[in-house]
Amino acid sequence: QVQLVESGGGTVQPGGSLRLSCAASVSILSIVPVGWYRQAPGKERELVAGIERTGTTNYADSVKGRFTISRDNAKNTVYLQMNSLKPEDTAVYYCNADSRSFTGHNYWGQGTQVTVSS
Repeated sequence: QVQLVESGGGTVQPGGSLRLSCAASVSILSIVPVGWYRQAPGKERELVAGIERTGTTNYADSVKGRFTISRDNAKNTVYLQMNSLKPEDTAVYYCNADSRSFTGHNYWGQGTQVTVSS
Protein backbone atom coordinates (compact mmCIF):
# COMPACT_ATOMS: atom_id res chain seq x y z
CA GLN A 1 0.00 0.00 0.00
CA VAL A 2 1.47 3.32 -1.08
CA GLN A 3 0.98 6.23 1.27
CA LEU A 4 1.72 9.87 0.49
CA VAL A 5 2.19 12.29 3.36
CA GLU A 6 2.22 16.03 2.78
CA SER A 7 3.69 18.53 5.20
CA GLY A 8 4.79 22.14 5.31
CA GLY A 9 1.48 23.93 5.10
CA GLY A 10 0.54 26.82 7.33
CA THR A 11 -0.43 30.45 7.45
CA VAL A 12 1.75 33.08 5.83
CA GLN A 13 1.40 36.73 4.94
CA PRO A 14 1.11 37.85 1.31
CA GLY A 15 4.52 37.87 -0.30
CA GLY A 16 5.77 35.12 1.99
CA SER A 17 7.07 31.65 1.20
CA LEU A 18 6.34 28.07 2.13
CA ARG A 19 7.83 24.76 1.09
CA LEU A 20 5.55 21.75 0.91
CA SER A 21 6.88 18.21 1.08
CA CYS A 22 5.34 14.99 -0.17
CA ALA A 23 6.94 11.84 1.18
CA ALA A 24 6.03 8.39 -0.10
CA SER A 25 6.07 5.16 1.90
CA VAL A 26 7.71 3.32 -0.99
CA SER A 27 10.17 4.32 -3.70
CA ILE A 28 7.70 5.45 -6.32
CA LEU A 29 8.03 9.19 -6.73
CA SER A 30 11.02 8.91 -9.05
CA ILE A 31 9.30 6.57 -11.51
CA VAL A 32 5.79 7.98 -11.94
CA PRO A 33 4.41 11.42 -12.74
CA VAL A 34 3.89 13.43 -9.56
CA GLY A 35 1.71 16.47 -9.23
CA TRP A 36 0.74 19.05 -6.68
CA TYR A 37 -2.93 19.97 -6.82
CA ARG A 38 -4.94 22.44 -4.79
CA GLN A 39 -8.57 22.93 -3.96
CA ALA A 40 -10.02 26.12 -2.59
CA PRO A 41 -13.46 26.25 -0.94
CA GLY A 42 -16.20 26.07 -3.54
CA LYS A 43 -13.76 25.40 -6.37
CA GLU A 44 -12.64 22.34 -8.27
CA ARG A 45 -9.29 20.72 -7.60
CA GLU A 46 -6.68 22.06 -10.01
CA LEU A 47 -3.18 21.03 -11.02
CA VAL A 48 -0.60 23.48 -9.74
CA ALA A 49 2.66 21.82 -10.78
CA GLY A 50 3.84 18.47 -12.07
CA ILE A 51 7.10 16.61 -12.56
CA GLU A 52 7.61 13.71 -14.92
CA ARG A 53 9.91 10.73 -14.50
CA THR A 54 12.35 12.50 -16.82
CA GLY A 55 12.39 15.55 -14.59
CA THR A 56 10.35 17.66 -16.97
CA THR A 57 8.18 20.10 -15.05
CA ASN A 58 4.99 21.96 -15.83
CA TYR A 59 3.09 24.69 -14.02
CA ALA A 60 -0.29 26.34 -14.00
CA ASP A 61 -0.12 29.81 -15.49
CA SER A 62 -1.21 31.30 -12.17
CA VAL A 63 1.93 30.08 -10.38
CA LYS A 64 4.61 30.27 -13.08
CA GLY A 65 7.65 32.11 -11.86
CA ARG A 66 6.55 31.80 -8.22
CA PHE A 67 6.34 28.06 -7.54
CA THR A 68 8.98 25.40 -8.15
CA ILE A 69 8.47 21.65 -8.03
CA SER A 70 11.47 19.44 -7.36
CA ARG A 71 12.29 15.88 -6.40
CA ASP A 72 14.84 14.24 -4.12
CA ASN A 73 15.07 10.62 -5.23
CA ALA A 74 17.25 9.62 -2.28
CA LYS A 75 14.60 10.83 0.15
CA ASN A 76 11.68 9.67 -2.00
CA THR A 77 10.21 13.13 -1.58
CA VAL A 78 8.77 15.75 -3.90
CA TYR A 79 8.73 19.40 -2.89
CA LEU A 80 6.78 22.47 -3.86
CA GLN A 81 8.58 25.71 -3.13
CA MET A 82 6.06 28.53 -3.08
CA ASN A 83 7.28 32.12 -3.17
CA SER A 84 5.51 35.47 -3.47
CA LEU A 85 2.36 33.91 -2.12
CA LYS A 86 -0.95 35.61 -2.75
CA PRO A 87 -4.29 35.35 -0.94
CA GLU A 88 -5.66 33.50 -3.97
CA ASP A 89 -3.14 30.72 -3.33
CA THR A 90 -5.11 29.80 -0.21
CA ALA A 91 -6.28 26.20 -0.56
CA VAL A 92 -5.72 22.65 0.56
CA TYR A 93 -2.74 21.30 -1.35
CA TYR A 94 -2.60 17.63 -2.34
CA CYS A 95 0.19 15.47 -3.64
CA ASN A 96 -0.61 12.95 -6.36
CA ALA A 97 1.41 10.06 -7.73
CA ASP A 98 -0.08 8.65 -10.91
CA SER A 99 0.92 4.99 -10.91
CA ARG A 100 -1.86 3.77 -13.17
CA SER A 101 0.65 2.60 -15.76
CA PHE A 102 2.49 0.49 -13.17
CA THR A 103 0.07 -0.57 -10.46
CA GLY A 104 -3.27 0.58 -11.80
CA HIS A 105 -3.64 3.01 -8.94
CA ASN A 106 -3.67 6.78 -8.61
CA TYR A 107 -2.40 7.80 -5.17
CA TRP A 108 -3.32 10.90 -3.19
CA GLY A 109 -2.09 12.38 0.05
CA GLN A 110 -4.37 13.67 2.76
CA GLY A 111 -3.72 17.32 1.94
CA THR A 112 -2.14 20.22 3.75
CA GLN A 113 -3.75 23.61 4.32
CA VAL A 114 -2.07 26.74 2.99
CA THR A 115 -3.53 30.06 4.07
CA VAL A 116 -2.23 33.36 2.78
CA SER A 117 -3.61 36.21 4.80
CA SER A 118 -2.52 39.46 6.39
